[in-house]
Order: sequence, then C-alpha cells, then structure tokens
Amino acid sequence: VEEQRARWERKRSRTAKELLETEHKYLEQLDLVVTFFVTILKAKGTLKPAVLETIFGPLESIYSASHVLSHHLERQNLALGLENFCENLELYGHYAENLEQANKTLEEQLRKNKSFRRFKKLQETRPQFQGRKLEDLLPLPLQRLQQYKHFLRDLLENTCPDCEEHQKLAKAVKSVSEVSRWVQDVIHKRENSLQLLRVQKLLKGQKTLVLTPGRWYIREGWLLVVPPKGEELKRRMFFLFSDTFIATKPCHPLHLLSSNKLECRAVYPLHQCIVDKVFGHTQSQGGVLSLSFPHKTLLLMSSDQEDINDWYQSLTAAVR
Repeated sequence: VEEQRARWERKRSRTAKELLETEHKYLEQLDLVVTFFVTILKAKGTLKPAVLETIFGPLESIYSASHVLSHHLERQNLALGLENFCENLELYGHYAENLEQANKTLEEQLRKNKSFRRFKKLQETRPQFQGRKLEDLLPLPLQRLQQYKHFLRDLLENTCPDCEEHQKLAKAVKSVSEVSRWVQDVIHKRENSLQLLRVQKLLKGQKTLVLTPGRWYIREGWLLVVPPKGEELKRRMFFLFSDTFIATKPCHPLHLLSSNKLECRAVYPLHQCIVDKVFGHTQSQGGVLSLSFPHKTLLLMSSDQEDINDWYQSLTAAVR
C-alpha cells in the first residue's frame, strides 16, 4: 500500500508540475491578445464596443480565471484552484459558440476598417508575438480545454481514492468533460453547416433545399445506377444525409453559368427505405446495393468492394 501511494504521489507531482508549466505558457499567449489587442483597442476606440465584444467574446474573463488557477497551483492549493476554475468553465462553452461569428467579424473589419488593419499588422510584428497572428491565438482556449481534461484525469487516477481531494478532482473531471462535450457539439454543428452550405452551392438552381434544420451530412461519392431494362449504366454523384439521399449528375461542360455544378436528378426520403446487398458479400470486385422505396427500387453499383461496403454501412445506419 505504501509503495502504491508513493507511486501515485510521484506521478501526481509530475502531472501537477506539467499542468502549472503549461498554464504559465497558456497565460503568456492569452496575455498577448488581452494586452496588445483588447486593452489598447478599448483605449483607442478603433473598434466599436459591440464589434470588440464579438471578436474577443469572454476572453478577458477566461484570462482572469486562468490567472486565479495559476495562483492556486503555484501555492500547491489544487482543490481550491479547481473549485474556483469549475465555476468559470461555462465561459469556454460560450467562447466556442461565439468563435464562428468572431472570425466572420474579424475578417469583415480587416476588409473595411483600414485603421484596424494597420493596427493589427503593427501589433503582430512585435517580438513577443514570434510571428504568430491574432487568428492563431483566438482558438487557444478551446485547445486548452482538451488539455485540462487530460491533466485532470491523470491527477484523478493518481490520487488516493480515500482522500477528500479525490472527490473534488472527480467533480472537476465531470465538469470539464461536460463542457468539452458542449464545445465538441458546437464544433460538429458548425462543420455540418459548412458541409450543407457547400453541397447547396454545388447544386444548380435553388429547387433542392439542402440547408434544412436538423439535417446532418453523412457522405458523398460516385456510384453507377443499374437501369431496370438492360440500358447503359448511369454514373451519378450521390449525397447522403441523415434524412434524405440525393442523386445528381454533372451539368453540361459548355453551360455558361453551371458548367462546374451538379443537377439534381432525384431526392429519396430515407424514412421508408429498405437497404439490401445484392452482390458484395464475397471478396469479389465490387458489388450492388438495392434501395427499396414505396414507389421505386434503386440498384447502385461500384467496382470497389470497400466502397460498396462503406455505402452499405452508411445507408443502413442513416435509415436506422
């Protein structure tokens, strides 16, 4: 038991030391944004208060919370430091929700506001920045949140389960994990919106509405459609979403406005779809999938075995 406790203590000390060292580095980087951007911009009035708030969000509050945490870690007062830190964890969730708008507003100000453009360039040439741009520093809190999760888990694993600090660490790990999930959800939703927007722009005209609330992008790719009567196979680009399956074909290469776009050929709702493998159970080349809808059956073929298997799994998961 004594040996185990000594091992825990050694690992715990190492992790605590690393947490403090990385916290100092994190604070230095946040300090660049707070000191050379937020504070000076407030004093100069280069940006309107609402614009400043949109670009930097709750960064100053995150900076203050980290300062307090660092102060407690230096004094080896981990329990109190974590208690205070967990009270401010929501700031990271709000920061994640604001980041997309922050980036848009920053781009817009760099385009329209000449004095801000000059100011940003001047600040980034300071030796403290070491060639880093403001855009490189703004995502730091979200990267740091993931690091907190790993550090706190390590500390928890190497803390004696009977002591009081174990409970406080367990509580902190739970809080950080919850906020981390919140942040991941925000990131996934943003990535999904970008995918939906990209597909919408690929399609000719506005008849097919891709940007629908609650819809999730899953995958896309070329497949061959097997016609019901021995005609030629038709090559089509398919887009699979959580609720629908869209078949498209390239527009005519000489079309003035849409030569690089896709024309929607059919939209299949997935709620009444049955997916079967016709061929593709063996290790032969490729296979055929059957998609049965109330008024139509679609046979899709690929000469790539792995590709057809992936499509089968994606389609059955989406239908389910």
